[in-house]
Formats: sequence, structure tokens, C-alpha cells
Amino acid sequence: MIRFENVGKSYGEHQVLADVELEVQQGELVCLIGPSGCGKTTTMKLVNRLIQPTVGRILVDGQDVREHNPVELRRRIGYVIQQIGLFPHMTIAQNISLVPRLLGWKPNRQSERVVELLQMVDLPPEQYAVRFPRELSGGQQQRVGVLRALAAEPSIILMDEPFGALDPITRETLQDELKRLQERLRKTIVFVTHDMDEALKMADRIVVMKDGRIRQVATPEDLLRHPADEFVASFVGRDRMGRAAEDLLVEEIMIKTPVTIAPHAGPAEALAQMKKKRVDSLLVVDVQRKLLGIVTPNDLRPDRPEVRRVDEVMRSDTPTVTAGSCCKDAFEQMFVDRLEHLPVLDAEGRLIGLLTRTSLVDALSQVSWSHVVA
Repeated sequence: MIRFENVGKSYGEHQVLADVELEVQQGELVCLIGPSGCGKTTTMKLVNRLIQPTVGRILVDGQDVREHNPVELRRRIGYVIQQIGLFPHMTIAQNISLVPRLLGWKPNRQSERVVELLQMVDLPPEQYAVRFPRELSGGQQQRVGVLRALAAEPSIILMDEPFGALDPITRETLQDELKRLQERLRKTIVFVTHDMDEALKMADRIVVMKDGRIRQVATPEDLLRHPADEFVASFVGRDRMGRAAEDLLVEEIMIKTPVTIAPHAGPAEALAQMKKKRVDSLLVVDVQRKLLGIVTPNDLRPDRPEVRRVDEVMRSDTPTVTAGSCCKDAFEQMFVDRLEHLPVLDAEGRLIGLLTRTSLVDALSQVSWSHVVA
């Protein structure tokens, strides 16, 4: 749909873009992102000839954009900017129908399109079509800006930080609305943003740029899992990136204060402790916190009056894992052996934590598994 072939842009000695190679597929939403001055807006403006390349070609539907009349080309491509750019002396209907009017659409077709689009974003036409931009909120004006870009049914839409000036709540609402529209309309969208969270939410693919060059093109998932280099990893933000399961250690996700009991404690005390802490087992430890075993309510049944101490009935063959072990290996052990708990010991055999199935669920939200444990 859109293809950049070895594109470069310079202003005198200053090189803004270099060796840009990129293909945007039909129906795809591609986000361009990078630090200020990286060339993302310049790249986008090359598509509708607001800027001319110094070298290389930009093809739209297989045809070099320089072969198009720039005015006709821009009427075929929707364009949404952060400042919205609505004409204050025109009604909302007139703003939306501007390009269809320039293209010679008949008045009734223009009106039908205005009604259709306003209904699409839950702005009742009977209320909003005759209003002027000053009578709308910032979020409503931005909706109209998007509708104006859609009005002539373009196959390509360029969006230059369209929600950047809005408050966070309105911004998130419009992001959701655009995603909904895109699922329905499947336009080809080039979307410039400086907000990585927005890019991860909106894009089918993300183009990370720096110093006029593309550093990585990837889906949000691949970008988070496999950043191409240190710059991309830093720009994406390590707090957003899933860690590999092989890199996550058991002590990072274990329960650090497991419920314990002394070996000489009686059954009543143990049961009371379980009830108070709302657990179904207790780890039996000595004064040095060396793990001796585990005890459950079934071990302390009332029909066993001969039991006076928990160490008489505790199970001492409890599987354990050592601190520094890989979480993935520990969880495989839990699944294979059908364990509910896995105590974590230090090098001297002292209890320092506990892995549970809940720990597993929490870890799954943090890591990227190379395969699913069956």
C-alpha cells in the first residue's frame, strides 16, 4: 500500500532522514515513534508530499507519489493533526464535508455522509451538525477532526499526534474509539506519536526511529520481547518489557513471609494458626529456621488424640527449591509433581520463602514464556 525505498531527506548539510526502508500494508495501523527530531513526522509528511524526499521513492499503490498532482493526492489521503484545524466559521457539518465538497460530491451525498459519520462516534447529528467548533469540547473537536479525515472515504489516513493535546481521560476514550473504528473500517493508517503506551495500544506494528533512521520495525509483542538494541530497549521502557522466564529467579516472586510453626507446638495451636492466617498448611521450622517438614489439617485430625506435637505427624520429605533457581524450572517441578507449595531455602537450608500456584499466576503476568508447561 505504502512503500519507502531508500528514502532520505536533507536540508543543506543537515540530514533529517537516511536510508528509510518501510512497507505499510493495506488495512494496517503503523505507529512512528522516537525522540524529538528523529524524523517521524517528516517521514509521515512524505506520503502526501507535504515534504519532498531528497533521495529515494515513496510509492502509494505501486505509484511514485511524485507522479501525482499534490492537491489531488492530498484529497485522496485523510490527514489529522494535533491542533485539529477545524475552520471556526464553518459548522461541524461543513467542516466534515469539506473534502467531499471539493471532490464534487452532490449535496445530498455530503449530508448523508455527515449523518453517517456523526452517528459512528455517538455525536447525534441533529444536535451537532449545525454547531460551530467553539461550541464543542476539545475531545469532541478532535472527533470531528478524525471524521473530516474519513469523510471522503480515503484508503490512507495520516495522523500526526492526533490526541497529544488532550487530557488523559479524553485521550484514552478517543484511542478506544479509533481502535473500534479501525476494526470496522480497516483503513491504512500512519500514526505519529511520542507516547509509547499509545503506540503499544494502537499499532499493528511500531517503527522506532532515532537520528533519522529506523532502528526497529516490530509488532508490539515482538518489540516488548525482542528489542533490537539498547536504545530500543531503553526507549520502550524496561518496566514494560516482559522478562524471559529463564531470567526470573524464585526469590523474586516467592512469598517472603510464609506461615511457620515450631516443631513442639500442639495440634490445637497449629489449627488455630491455620485458621487465623487462612492457610491450609504450615511449614515446620526450628529456631534457626531450618525447614523440618510440613503439616496440614488432615495430619491433625481430632480422631488422633495421641498426637501431641506437630513434628510427630509432619511430612519431612517435602520437595524444596534453592534460592537462585530459575522460576521456570521450579514451576515445571510444581506441575509435574502436582505440588501446591514449594518452599524456598537458602544455601544453608534455612526457609526464606514459599512458591505457590498463586505465585505462578503472578509470574505469568511478568514474564514471556518460551513454551507453555503442559
